[in-house]
Amino acid sequence: MILESDAFENGGIIPQKYGYKHGNVSLPLKIKEIPENTISLALIMDDPDAMAAVGKIWVHWVVWNIEPKNSEFKENSIPASCIEGETDFGEIGYGGPAPPDKEHTYIFKLYALDKKLDSNNGSTKKEIEFAMKNHVIEKTSLKGRFSPS
Repeated sequence: MILESDAFENGGIIPQKYGYKHGNVSLPLKIKEIPENTISLALIMDDPDAMAAVGKIWVHWVVWNIEPKNSEFKENSIPASCIEGETDFGEIGYGGPAPPDKEHTYIFKLYALDKKLDSNNGSTKKEIEFAMKNHVIEKTSLKGRFSPS
């Protein structure tokens, strides 16, 4: 399974317009080579570098029940019928990169699942990770870097 973006290469720089304080436009994402037995997909974007600055891994985006046949994320939108969770900004939906101190690496983790999740709109990363337990067929990730301006 492959997760990629037209906005940046894996390990590359995420453009400023996708930052929380610079428009907060959600990134375009493409998912390829989804396993055949996948029922749904889940995406988690977080910032492990935030641990040093704020004492925890900061959650920026949680999306689940993404249909394998309708899995492209166009810029500033999500695929139809999927559900978004709560970020560590206390908001539902996308919360772009916002490093408080220096360049951070953001990880987009994609999971192919053998079921749809029964989680409600606004669920947290922790709740989604619990719901996915024992249902992950395959996972992949995409990394991008972002610096405060």
